[in-house]
Amino acid sequence: MLSANQSWQGLPSSPLNTTALVQRAATPVVAIAVLFLSCRAFGEPLHGAYLILALLVFSLTFPGRILHVQGASRLSLAVDVLTHWLVVVALLLLLGWGTRTLDVFDERVILAWIVAAPLALIAVQLVIPRLLAKLMATDRARRVAIVAGGGEMARRLANDIGRSPHLGIRVAGYFDDRAPARLHATASDGLLGGLDQIADYARQHHVGLIYINLPMTSQPRIRKLLDELRDTTASIYFVPDILLFDLIQARTDTVGGIPVLAVCETPFYGVNAIVKRASDLVLATAILILISPLMLAIAVAIKYSSPGPVLFKQRRYGLDGREIIVYKFRSMRVCEDGGEIRQATRNDPRVTRLGAFLRSTSLDELPQFINVLQGRMSVVGPRPHAVAHNEMYRKLINGYMIRHKVRPGITGWAQVNGQRGETATLDRMQARLDYDLAYLRNWSLGLDLQIIVKTLFVVWQKQNAY
Repeated sequence: MLSANQSWQGLPSSPLNTTALVQRAATPVVAIAVLFLSCRAFGEPLHGAYLILALLVFSLTFPGRILHVQGASRLSLAVDVLTHWLVVVALLLLLGWGTRTLDVFDERVILAWIVAAPLALIAVQLVIPRLLAKLMATDRARRVAIVAGGGEMARRLANDIGRSPHLGIRVAGYFDDRAPARLHATASDGLLGGLDQIADYARQHHVGLIYINLPMTSQPRIRKLLDELRDTTASIYFVPDILLFDLIQARTDTVGGIPVLAVCETPFYGVNAIVKRASDLVLATAILILISPLMLAIAVAIKYSSPGPVLFKQRRYGLDGREIIVYKFRSMRVCEDGGEIRQATRNDPRVTRLGAFLRSTSLDELPQFINVLQGRMSVVGPRPHAVAHNEMYRKLINGYMIRHKVRPGITGWAQVNGQRGETATLDRMQARLDYDLAYLRNWSLGLDLQIIVKTLFVVWQKQNAY
């Protein structure tokens, strides 16, 4: 059983950049695509043997290796691809010889595939970085980054990011308490201010990444900085001193060859991001098909039971603290979405008779499956709160905004652990936050399925729903 009372620093480590993710997926996809094209070129039907071969190729090549390192020659890339491909082919031939299934395949297809696949892989590995570099270099695609701490390491990090447009990162500058003269820098070189200005700058300029390049001996300064950054949605990384790096037993990432240590990051990175989004799309589509007659009946009932719109649209905070519009069936006589919103309480006079039933059974939440298809929400995740509530609690609870490192969910770990409904006291909201952070720290597809099943029992028992 998960514990909610764990520190926020335990969140998973950093994601693969987009180029690396595409490269890892490209190898099996290209290899299998060339196999199918070879079959078609020689008029060979795709019978069961070729499908099994494709499955074996996928298992041997996924996730693919990142072969194109910046600055590497085309010759070294070709050698890496060919070496890896020959190992895969040798294993497949050995398996075919051992199981006496080589005669099942058309020799022309197999030979064409063995020759064409590495050529296609080399071409793809050369094209992907260049293509993604152009896509990620646009202002809309790039994330803003700043560096806490000046010095040589900070400059190297900023320069390496600048030379790697495929990362989709723009370094706005760095912050340091030392005078520009001591750093041999001027404001034009990227010095934006002192360390105490970082949090305000991050909020005002929608900073997505913060790299902390401070000496590990500066614990008071680092702790103070981390406390201030809890009220932002930026991903935070340590850039440790190279001499200390080998002593750190933690999962790390690299930016341009420089090791960085993740402090606060989303659990949905790399393959996990694909799995999470795919599961959301499959579940939301299937559920919407099943419940569409029920949703139509509820819409008609709302329309004829009380004046007002069928759907209630409210601003909420979504991924990275950005505002989204969330749909619900209207359950009240009012549609509040201002600077102050009073939470629903037991026997609330604003709730209609039909609305009370919808809220107690959570049927008012059904339109949010449309939000899932739109990419605004997830089936499972921290429940979204009204913007007014977020602005209040982010000032009262340290680390509150960390829950927005993922898409909000229709149901969540807090809701199936007794934290559903009104948060009348600050302790209740703190407890909900603790469960939300525990979910981020321990996410798995199995946990999502467990929460979905438990939600059915919670809804049936009508816990804290009014």
